[in-house]
Amino acid sequence: MSVFSFSSGNSSEKSLSGPAPITASEYEFIRQTVYEHSRINLGPSKKELVMARLSKRLRALNLASYAEYISFIKSAAGREEMTNLIDSISTNHTYFFREPQHFDFLSQVILPQFCEQDNGRHGNTSGTFKVWSAATSSGEEPYTISLILDDYFTGRKNWNWNIFCTDISTRVLAKAQEGIFSKDRLGPVRPDWLVRYFDRGVGESEGFFRVKANLRRNLSFKALNLLAPSYPFRDSFQVVFCRNVMIYFDRETQEELVNKIYPLVQPGGYLIIGHAESLTNIKHPFKLVKPSIYRKV
Repeated sequence: MSVFSFSSGNSSEKSLSGPAPITASEYEFIRQTVYEHSRINLGPSKKELVMARLSKRLRALNLASYAEYISFIKSAAGREEMTNLIDSISTNHTYFFREPQHFDFLSQVILPQFCEQDNGRHGNTSGTFKVWSAATSSGEEPYTISLILDDYFTGRKNWNWNIFCTDISTRVLAKAQEGIFSKDRLGPVRPDWLVRYFDRGVGESEGFFRVKANLRRNLSFKALNLLAPSYPFRDSFQVVFCRNVMIYFDRETQEELVNKIYPLVQPGGYLIIGHAESLTNIKHPFKLVKPSIYRKV
């Protein structure tokens, strides 16, 4: 296995007493602002999460209260802070092979259907297998997909694959593009795949792994609000992973998003959502295959 050295960026934070709890009016302002800019629907149960996430922004800006933070956002000087606000709220903890049934379905069902045989009929013998990871976060999802695709297409000389990776958070998307992960995020990865697909960190990078360049070059990254008026895609996809993002949206927004995604899925292609999500009670043209997996028939 190759070795490399890089700064992990781990440093101890200064211990500071936290700000006073956010008031009802302050929380309502943050909630409305986040909804207007991202369509993330924060309910009353998210107040503690918002306080925890934004307390880091207060420390970074040397502000003493949520009231000061709101005043800063409203000021001309704080316009660029809106990106940091959305980044802070939308970032989720994830890891390789999260919700593994989806990756089993990709390798055991979807790939053979498109590339080999489907009900006795020969599938395609060449082409490009395209995946959209619509809520990439820090990259664990698309890199998991890349392991599966590279392993599957090794030896299939006439096939290529690529993954288009998007997220509303520019901060986590930049982290994803680096392709560097701590060992605890890679727990479910097969030992032989760790050797085959990752460079091991040494020195100050001990305990970290970087996805090898031959995989990273098949992934492209772009910041994208899923509720933007249009998407920057020229082609459609065999599979769209849009997992654990709609759980933050109200039903109207979920319906809008699913119907925006539908034209970008190839006939016979799939939309995969999170296990905690459902398209029940919203109008859409996809057909349910199994819980959290839908197909464009």
